[in-house]
Amino acid sequence: MKELRAALASAGITLPSLRLDPASLARETPCPLVELGGCPVDVAARLAAALRARPAAEAR
Repeated sequence: MKELRAALASAGITLPSLRLDPASLARETPCPLVELGGCPVDVAARLAAALRARPAAEAR
């Protein structure tokens, strides 16, 4: 999650609800999930533009 937050920040994007899902940590065998949460439409548009700007081979 910290790496994702840092990568997003380097692209000028902040997902305000980015966090670890507490329920996934409370399981008998923890399986941490990252919640991306909700974000404003302009942030979603910037995220989409940042992803589109990457070469296809780099995105894999």
